[in-house]
Amino acid sequence: MSRRPMFAAQQGSTMAGKKTWEALDVQHLQVLCTLLSERNVSRAARRLNLSQPAVSIALKRLREIFGDPLLVRSRNGMTPTDIGQSLYLPVKNALSQLEGIVAHNSAFDPSQTTRTFNVATPDYLSPELLRDFMVNVRQKAPQAQLVLHSLGYRYDYDLGLESGELDLVVGNWSEPPGHLRMAPLLDDEIVCMMRADHPMAKASLTLDDYLALDHLAPTPYAVGQRGVLDAFLKNQRLERHVVARVPYFQLAPYLVAESDLAFTSSRLFGEHYARFLPLKLVSVPIQFPRMRYYLLWHDRTHHSSDCRWLREQFLLAARERFAISSS
Repeated sequence: MSRRPMFAAQQGSTMAGKKTWEALDVQHLQVLCTLLSERNVSRAARRLNLSQPAVSIALKRLREIFGDPLLVRSRNGMTPTDIGQSLYLPVKNALSQLEGIVAHNSAFDPSQTTRTFNVATPDYLSPELLRDFMVNVRQKAPQAQLVLHSLGYRYDYDLGLESGELDLVVGNWSEPPGHLRMAPLLDDEIVCMMRADHPMAKASLTLDDYLALDHLAPTPYAVGQRGVLDAFLKNQRLERHVVARVPYFQLAPYLVAESDLAFTSSRLFGEHYARFLPLKLVSVPIQFPRMRYYLLWHDRTHHSSDCRWLREQFLLAARERFAISSS
């Protein structure tokens, strides 16, 4: 007697699951994924190119299908329920797989795609390179959306690439992660940025001059941790005079332009700000390792024609602007 109710319960669960699946279509999945990502009906509607009432109606239907609110109102918009949160990655992966099926059977046409591309980059990457990359994408894929994510130290880019949250990562490592696909993008030298009329900006810096400057440095990732440059100096048994730290690279040029502080960064980053701020870039008397930038992507998108096209746009931007070989 105990087997019949168990079988009936299992059969009922299977039938309920089948009905749930049959009630869903691709647009339902797109609406659910976008709502869980944006957590706001208005923003989701704009991303989906739908009216707000249409998204609200779809959300109502999704709630009926899953028997759960999926998202509930919160102080900052909407917050996923436990069930809603658990659906995000499976739904995103399902949509990615469906896109892959379509892409496998048809050539990628950037002029017709409405795809959203997600790229993570550090905030010290050359603004000109990012601009040229974005222009390339916008000119060739005018209906696509390009979303840039800040590649901070807390960002799990590995999981982002694996889950499909990210299509591409740009970063600089002395040795890029070996388990991901990689292509060299560019490399750059290290220079010292000062205000144009800084007393030490008029002559070549000696080692003692450089170390004695009042340095502005990036905020370390953790208390007691050294940045890349300071770790290099420590290995050389050297130490510079750091008097202030800043959490965002883009703030540094503005602070340096109005003070006696010096900021050490890549030349391409410094040259951008020196075009419109009273700054001077001075060679450093230390052989810091060059900053090497790479493109990283996951095996799951290696053969994807749309992601391959995206990578080509970044490499093209680097070649055209900096005349750098990306082979």
